[in-house]
Amino acid sequence: MKSTLQMKRTVSEQRQSFYEEINRANLAPLWEVLHDVVTREPKTPCLPYLWKWADIWPWLLKASDLISTQESIRRVLVLENPGLRGKSSITHSLYGGVQVIMPGEVAPSHRHSQTAMRFVLQGKGAYTTVSGQRVSMNVGDFIITPSWVFHDHGNPSDEPVAWLDGLDVALVELLDAQFMEVDSGERQVVQHAADLDLARFGNTMLPVGYKSHSRTSPLFWYPYDRTREALETMKTQDDPHECWGHKLQYTDPSTGGWAMPTMATFMQLLPVGFRGAVYRSTDSTVYAVVEGEGRCHVGGQTLAFGPKDVFVCPSWMPYRLEATTETVLFSYSDRPAQQALDLWREQIG
Repeated sequence: MKSTLQMKRTVSEQRQSFYEEINRANLAPLWEVLHDVVTREPKTPCLPYLWKWADIWPWLLKASDLISTQESIRRVLVLENPGLRGKSSITHSLYGGVQVIMPGEVAPSHRHSQTAMRFVLQGKGAYTTVSGQRVSMNVGDFIITPSWVFHDHGNPSDEPVAWLDGLDVALVELLDAQFMEVDSGERQVVQHAADLDLARFGNTMLPVGYKSHSRTSPLFWYPYDRTREALETMKTQDDPHECWGHKLQYTDPSTGGWAMPTMATFMQLLPVGFRGAVYRSTDSTVYAVVEGEGRCHVGGQTLAFGPKDVFVCPSWMPYRLEATTETVLFSYSDRPAQQALDLWREQIG
C-alpha cells in the first residue's frame, strides 16, 4: 500500500505531466496563478518617487548640447518609475517626461493616436500649434493635444522652455491601438488666433449650434492666470478639504466632463501649514509643483518637494500632503478611463 507521501508525489507528477501536455497547445491552468491574476487589492509595480527639478534641469540643458530637435523629434527625458524601469512609464498606465525646446528650435509636426497633455514648468515665449491654432506657453499653462491631431512646438524666444508631458501611452499600447504619422511640413500653417477657443469656450458659453465630434475638450489651452485666480477666490470663500485643500478639475466646457477621455487633470492649492488627512484611490497620480514647498508622506517615505519637482503616488497606496508655504500642485491620472469602466475607487482617512 502506498504511503500518503507517495500518493502526493504521484498526484504532483501527474499534474506536472498534464501541465506540460496542455502547454504545448497554448493552454494553462488558472488555478495555479489565480491568486496573482485576481488579487484582493491593487498590486501595482509602481513605486512612490520624487524627481527634483534641481537634478532634471542641468541634464535637460546637457541633452540640448548633445542632440537636436531634428535628430530627436522630441527632446525629452522620460520620467521612469523605479518599479517600471525600461517601460517608459511613470505609472503602470501612463507616460511622463520633461521636454525642453531651446531658442530658435522647432519640434516638427506629427500626430499620434495617444492623447497628450503639456504642463509648462520653466520659461516663456514658446508656442504649441494644435490643428492650426497656435497658443503661447507660459509657466502653469495646461495644454491638450487630442488624439490624432497634428501638433508642433517652437521657441522664438531667447530662453529655454520646458514642460511636463503626460500621455496615455501604456493604455493605448495595451489596446494595440497605436498609430503615428509625420506631417508633410515641419510647421503647420497657423489658421486661428491664440485666443479663439478661449472666446468660444472659455467663458461659460458655447457657440450657438456647436456640436462636439470628439470626447476631448474643444478648449485645449487653459492659461494658468485664470486657474490661479479661481483658486485664490476659493481660498477666501471656502474651507479647505481635509485631504486636498482647494482643488479644481479641468473640464470639457461643452459637457462638464473630463477634459480628456483617458486622463484626468487637476490643480489644487494647499494653504500655509496645511496638514492633509490620509487619502488613497485606484488611480496612480502624478504631481507637478507649481508654487510652494511641502511634503508628501507615501509608502513609508517622505517626499520633500519644491517648485517644478514632480512626484508620483501609486494606486491604492495611502498618502497625505503637507505644505510649509502656500502651495499649488498640478496633477494628472487615469481616472476617466477607470470611471468609464466602473473600476475607480477612493478612500478618505
